[in-house]
Amino acid sequence: MKNNLDEFFEKVITVKWGPDKKSIDIIDQTLLPNTIKRIQIKDKEALWEAIKKLRVRGAPAIGVSAAYGIAMFANEIETDDQAKFLEEVKQIKDYLASSRPTAVNLFWALNRMEQTAIANKDKPVSEIKKILFEEAEKIREEDVQISRNIGKIGFDLLKDLKEDGKELGIMTHCNAGTLATAKYGTATAPMYIALENGWEGKDMHVYCDETRPLLQGARLTSFELVNSGITTSVQCDNMASLLMKTGKIKIIFVGCDRVAANGDAANKIGTSGLAIIAKHYGVPFYVCAPSSTIDMHTKTGDDIPIEMRDPEEIKSMWYKEPMVPAAVDTSFNPAFDVTDHNLITGIITEKGMCHAPYDEAFKKLGIV
Repeated sequence: MKNNLDEFFEKVITVKWGPDKKSIDIIDQTLLPNTIKRIQIKDKEALWEAIKKLRVRGAPAIGVSAAYGIAMFANEIETDDQAKFLEEVKQIKDYLASSRPTAVNLFWALNRMEQTAIANKDKPVSEIKKILFEEAEKIREEDVQISRNIGKIGFDLLKDLKEDGKELGIMTHCNAGTLATAKYGTATAPMYIALENGWEGKDMHVYCDETRPLLQGARLTSFELVNSGITTSVQCDNMASLLMKTGKIKIIFVGCDRVAANGDAANKIGTSGLAIIAKHYGVPFYVCAPSSTIDMHTKTGDDIPIEMRDPEEIKSMWYKEPMVPAAVDTSFNPAFDVTDHNLITGIITEKGMCHAPYDEAFKKLGIV
């Protein structure tokens, strides 16, 4: 399975360099699962649009794309004056930061790239440009290892739950898979690590929430998992309660876009409701969070900005004709909700498992 898995990962690699590092090569996720198409991003406006329109999505993948963007667009700045160069880098950073407000990885990656440039401000501009390319690649390589580490911790949980001769029921929401990261994903990483450790696809049965209104679970997570050989089902979001009541679901893994210092976690809309239901049925609910998504400057989930999106995503986006009368208001279309820390069994970071009180657990792992 590992060879097949590697082939699949290579086929759907989220972000990579185009020829001569003069473009960013991404898979257009708005066309999945029916069309696998790669597009070349050559200017900052195109990258802004790709992030805003979810052609590239998932907090870690957005961060990698932003880092690549800073490196590539900084390379096009025509000046040898360090101060002017740094000012233009900041302008690029601020512009890309305006594409989406919730995913903290976007700002984390952009700030890291800017700080790398500032730290090398006494060097020739040509040397700073080279260093930015190197830093962007480091961010991507680190993201792969982060996902692997999260996957290993999650796999230990799966091993404890697995019963001989029975498939292990797992639920996930939205897409926190390899399509949302540089490789492996966060919420899907435990399943991929299981395959790499000799499990067969039939040893697991992953139930993917459809995840309205953008259908990332139906379009993306199920696409990933079934192509990697894992037994996969899709159910509408409002079927989760009945499914958990059957006892088939033994564990839930979700990703996140930002975690507050107290452990409140912002993830795709519907995650909070899923956590409430899981609490009722006693199903363990784990948030898979790279440490870069943990924002210790945000005290609680109440302080996390929630992106509001185009009402047409509800009304007409997936239909030949609008499915809501034109006069009906669909303006309340939040991209995320915040799951209260009291509903979360544990937060899995690449540095280790965290349990409440989360602020203390984060500090013990060196997250500040």
